[in-house]
Amino acid sequence: MISRRRLLAAAPVLAAAGAAPAAAQSPPTLRGTGDLGVIIERAAGSVLIVETTGRSLVGRVEGLGDMSHASVVFSRDERFAYVFGRDGGLTRIDMLETRVVRRVVQGGNAIGGAISDDGKLVAVSNYEPGGVRIFDSLTLELVADIPAVAANGATSKTVGLVDIPGRSFVYALYDPGEIWRVHVPESGAPVVTKLPGIGKLPYDGNVTSDGRHYFAGLFGEDGVVHVDLWREPLQAERVLSGYGRGEAPLPVYKMPHLEGWGATQGQLFLPAVGRDELLVIDNATLKEVGRVALQGQPVFAVARPDGRHVWVNYAHPKNGVVEVVDTQSLKVVKRLEPGPAVLHLEFTPRGHEVWVSVRDADTVIVYDTATFAEKARLPALKPSGIFFTARAHLIGR
Repeated sequence: MISRRRLLAAAPVLAAAGAAPAAAQSPPTLRGTGDLGVIIERAAGSVLIVETTGRSLVGRVEGLGDMSHASVVFSRDERFAYVFGRDGGLTRIDMLETRVVRRVVQGGNAIGGAISDDGKLVAVSNYEPGGVRIFDSLTLELVADIPAVAANGATSKTVGLVDIPGRSFVYALYDPGEIWRVHVPESGAPVVTKLPGIGKLPYDGNVTSDGRHYFAGLFGEDGVVHVDLWREPLQAERVLSGYGRGEAPLPVYKMPHLEGWGATQGQLFLPAVGRDELLVIDNATLKEVGRVALQGQPVFAVARPDGRHVWVNYAHPKNGVVEVVDTQSLKVVKRLEPGPAVLHLEFTPRGHEVWVSVRDADTVIVYDTATFAEKARLPALKPSGIFFTARAHLIGR
């Protein structure tokens, strides 16, 4: 039997295994990771490590490059954050030690990433040079490079990258309008399934929480593309075709994000491109069952974990407002004005609070989701994306 003394003595060695040699430092404070999170400091090239129980800052990690469209996924043990920078940077951060473990610049212009269900693979979606690159999550060594070469031979940006069960990923090719599924076996070459001709300019995508239904929003036309990932052979079908038919198109101030759609027990709440409304889809029939009139063009529509409300932020020039939509009545029931340039919202794991980044006020505001009262403010340098470690255990997040 290993004695407690020997186990404690070995702990620093075990924690450092696989990491690059570093100067001697004090071991991290013993704590759990389930209430940790990362806030992107957009202009500073840094992230804040935070904890949601006490609503406090744990530390800052700097030197991460261009964070203008950065996103984050987490290891299965919730200790490590993988930060995807706009400059192609992929960084593995130890949140307990608030330090960079490893960083690679894998492309020239990246647009997010995903982590496989077994936690062993990290995939990055690229604008330049296009395609998807897949890395070992421990070493960040390249495992697979999958160029986005369309059926017509042209290369493309890739968007809407998500993980699905079985060491697999799904994403869209923006320029030619295709959706690809990639399976990465533990041995052997990746297996790619391609769906060409799905529609004009898919700009983003997301998958339902069971990993079954992938949706890609179209920028080049009104409509959303759906793929049932449980039905073989895969087929792309159009849903919500022509939702703005007969109406004059509005200028698009900022592309909405399907990553933040509002998914409730029976419905999906999707931001409509260039329109001041949410589209409501029945999960079973994939038919439109309603719309929610809003004060501006929505960017993120994020459901509280219990599905009772959907919180919405907006594109410029109305981006200082957050509205709360009741999912039963399909009406706005609360309007908040956190400050200039609200960029992102993230709920605590069980939804009792929501953290809201207000870029031009250099602050993050925490609200009580039952009373809508402000609970705390945390200083941050031009904050944008907020990501909590509960995402480590959710498909597509």
